[in-house]
Amino acid sequence: MTDKPIKGPASYFPSIEKTYGRPVAEWQALVRQHYPAKHMELVAMLKTEHGLGHGHANAIVAQTLAEDKA
Repeated sequence: MTDKPIKGPASYFPSIEKTYGRPVAEWQALVRQHYPAKHMELVAMLKTEHGLGHGHANAIVAQTLAEDKA
């Protein structure tokens, strides 16, 4: 059985953890604390309050919202 490459927002997670020194689970918890804010409001919060880049912030928010929608 071969390991499939990670696709979608989760493909950013190793880089996010390395760059910002916090596990993705902590970022997701932070996003969840700001519910029921909209997607781009959550992205903006991560960027302005925590210094994440747009792609990293968007990946965390997209993955978190997808998990919580399921």
